[in-house]
Amino acid sequence: MANNYSLASVLGVFLVFTLFHTPITVSGQNIPTVALFTFGDSNFDAGNKQTLTKANVPQGFWPYGKSRDDPNGKFSDGFIAPDFVAKFMGIPIEIPAALKPNVNVSRGASFAVADATLLGSPVESLTLNQQVRKFNQMKAANWNDDFIKKSVFMIYVGANDYLNFTKNNPNADASAQQAFVTTVTNKLKNDISLLYSSGASKFVIQTLAPLGCLPIARQEYNTGMDQCHEPLNNLAKQHNEKIGPMLNEMARTASGFQFTVFDFYNVILRRTQRNLNYRFFITNSSCCGVGSHNAYGCGLPNVHSKLCEYQRSYLFFDGRHNTEKAQEMFGHLLFGADPNVIQPMNVRELVVYPVDEPMREVWVPTTSATVQASDSSSSSSRGYEFY
Repeated sequence: MANNYSLASVLGVFLVFTLFHTPITVSGQNIPTVALFTFGDSNFDAGNKQTLTKANVPQGFWPYGKSRDDPNGKFSDGFIAPDFVAKFMGIPIEIPAALKPNVNVSRGASFAVADATLLGSPVESLTLNQQVRKFNQMKAANWNDDFIKKSVFMIYVGANDYLNFTKNNPNADASAQQAFVTTVTNKLKNDISLLYSSGASKFVIQTLAPLGCLPIARQEYNTGMDQCHEPLNNLAKQHNEKIGPMLNEMARTASGFQFTVFDFYNVILRRTQRNLNYRFFITNSSCCGVGSHNAYGCGLPNVHSKLCEYQRSYLFFDGRHNTEKAQEMFGHLLFGADPNVIQPMNVRELVVYPVDEPMREVWVPTTSATVQASDSSSSSSRGYEFY
């Protein structure tokens, strides 16, 4: 009798966990058949730079793709965040580079290109506006309007604008910086509006990383191992502060416009400051490259770059881009995290949200202050180790 009771107890506990335990990410569960489209810079580039440039880009060769033994033009040692988001959405194929010939774009495509900007004319790259126009050129032959309206559009762009501005204007005062941020964010709004007018309605906008904490920025500006280049971080923060209110206004005035904002800035800072909580041992230098922070020249044929022994212990694979381990974390957070990280809804909620229905929630400033890049003991980041 005691044995029967024990068995019943075990089965009861198992049933409770089966019915009520919901993991953060459940690939494809109740997800409609839609596509994922990505736009922006090298963080989302799935191989477009290889097509645009005449030179052999290092991302097409080892050690890029090291973790998958597949150097395919992505700026990581393996998969990037959109690959994981696509997997969680139940998309059975990798999201291909749109500029490559003869690829399967039935479930989406990446229009992102390394060195992309919002302003100017980047060499052997495309601005966000040009990427959207390329999408429009391909639209009629590949996707119908209803499919586009239900699909997800992810954007990460602007980092190169601020990196270039800081390099070219090292003595810019506060008013010049504010004016530049306004110009950049206004252009971002215009380009998102162009994509919306092309039929897109579900947007995932990723805030800029703390650019001054990238290994390449630490190395170029000689910050030492423990500090970030704060002028770059300040520009990124000013940019990010405008994104949520801008999208709230667009959702209020544009019929059917739906969005969410991924707080990439603080996601990166938490991992640089409390690295062991996320099982990263090195976050201020990259796995592959040369220099004080191992941040330059990964994969370049004329550079004798160093390669770490175990890339999963690093937050950054090269001077600007994260390892596959970090990218997978970002994919989980994008798809299934709570409003501390992505709001007003996560990607899973955005995908299933009824098309054309007004948003019931809006983006709001988080109750916690932005983590301070120069103070790893700042109380503003307490309680966020999980994210």
